[in-house]
Amino acid sequence: MSPEATTAPEASRRAALADPGYQAFLILRIGFTVAPILFGLDKFANLLVDWPGYLAPWIDDIVPGSDQAAMYAVGVIEIVAGIAVAVAPRFGGWLVAAWLGGIIVNLLSIPDYYDIALRDFGLLLAAVALARLAQRYHGERQQP
Repeated sequence: MSPEATTAPEASRRAALADPGYQAFLILRIGFTVAPILFGLDKFANLLVDWPGYLAPWIDDIVPGSDQAAMYAVGVIEIVAGIAVAVAPRFGGWLVAAWLGGIIVNLLSIPDYYDIALRDFGLLLAAVALARLAQRYHGERQQP
């Protein structure tokens, strides 16, 4: 094997990692993989916060079971969304954005949670940016 053949993929990898757009894609992809999985797992432990307190009463009224049972379902969905971002960021980014949209609707219907809804709107925008960047960058790392 010639020296050029062994260094070309490495040079291509370095060039990709030097691209600010690709760096942003990686940051968002890692963040939207890890955060939903961790928050989803915490729905089962309530270590960070008492999650059922973030469920709007009208949603609690329409979902079967207790508010904690609803949080278990939320946790599973968040874990799946994080895995989707890891495996298929073009799809996973949109999934996370849609999920955050639902969370925002929930939070806007609870008094005193508007600040968290605003924060989640910023996260929604970042998830959309991830989905758009994934359209450009996902799969690029496999190319020589």
